[in-house]
Amino acid sequence: MRYAAIDDLESLKVLLPFDLQMFAADDEGRTEEPTEKKLREAREKGQVAKTTELPGALVVIFGFLVIFFLGAWIYDSLARMMVFYLSNFSRFSITEHSITVEFFRSMEILGKTLLPLFIAVMIAAILGNAAQVGFQFSLHPLMVDFSKIKFNPSEMIKKIFFSPQVAMNLVKTFVKLVAIGLVSYLVISGEMDNLIQLPDISIAGALVLVSSIALKIVIWSSVVILMLAIPDYVFQRKEFIESLKMSKQEIKQEMKESQGDPHIRARLKQMQRELLTRNMIREVPKADVVVTNPTHFAVALKFEREKMASPQVIAKGVDSVALRIREIAKDNGIVMIENRPLAQEMFKRLEVGDFIPEDLYKAVSLVYAELYRARDMRAAI
Repeated sequence: MRYAAIDDLESLKVLLPFDLQMFAADDEGRTEEPTEKKLREAREKGQVAKTTELPGALVVIFGFLVIFFLGAWIYDSLARMMVFYLSNFSRFSITEHSITVEFFRSMEILGKTLLPLFIAVMIAAILGNAAQVGFQFSLHPLMVDFSKIKFNPSEMIKKIFFSPQVAMNLVKTFVKLVAIGLVSYLVISGEMDNLIQLPDISIAGALVLVSSIALKIVIWSSVVILMLAIPDYVFQRKEFIESLKMSKQEIKQEMKESQGDPHIRARLKQMQRELLTRNMIREVPKADVVVTNPTHFAVALKFEREKMASPQVIAKGVDSVALRIREIAKDNGIVMIENRPLAQEMFKRLEVGDFIPEDLYKAVSLVYAELYRARDMRAAI
């Protein structure tokens, strides 16, 4: 009831024994989703969203599967090495050279014996990471940026005790302890009848029984942890995206860097328009007729009966470009016909290279009829 009467933040700060800013976001103002460029740069630096539970569980499963299938061979190799050294120890000449030789010989035997286990564990670790982030090699995580190392006690305390990562790790640890304890209880309960008979069986049989129970516990615990890796990955992905969020100013700056300066872009667009205009103007002398507004718009048409189903727009322009089209048409003796509605309609709807649509056939046919009459009159003169 006492806290319900508190309306302002300052009064709440007085009553609470800790600073509320400890729970505030590290990057206030960064509300926008990261861009593709931001995500790509983070990946190149080795910053990716992944859970350590998946490769950890796979490493344990693969390792114990190797032990399960090759355990007898591994045990036999190690046993023969131990028997050899223990039975021949009194015959060895203890010198620096002999110790070195025997050391490397024993390491060679151990290496060959444990090589399948090492390979299986390495493959499991690679698969566990590749399944989440693919194959990405980067040395950037190994580089130390001393400029980012700052001694700030408040920030350190906040990251150690009040960060979402710490809370998630505590939850994961608790859940894993409960899960492993439950799995162990269920496995041991299922084998209780066999465990009661341990005093009556041989040492070798007891070792086999205990080993099989331990293997079951490890495998099932790993499977449970493998299942827990799914929600952990979702959380890590969310935290990863949150850490890469950008402010609106950062997005604007990135767009400016990727697309270039606005003035340069405008100049490039202007140059492109000028180039297109020049190319278009060169096509005007090939036109059959130019439809005008008469001063604001000009559209040049061309029709080849053998190749085209309908006339084609080969040039169009407004104001100064229209004036240029009319001048070229006049210099080349191309007939210009004034038809304001048709000129405006074609300029708005059609681009250079488009063919006349069906709804404009009638209007354009009238233009061509007038064109043929003008040509006949010229021929008669």
